[in-house]
Amino acid sequence: MERLHPGDPFPAISGLSVGGGTVNLPADISTPYAIVLTYRAHW
Repeated sequence: MERLHPGDPFPAISGLSVGGGTVNLPADISTPYAIVLTYRAHW
């Protein structure tokens, strides 16, 4: 995978949310700007 550059669209990814269910980015973001925090789970 190549790095994103200014102006590049965010690639479609999905992950599990803390409360259960799935989060699909960027489809589930309803604003033009967002902060996404990710945590590495216990291994």
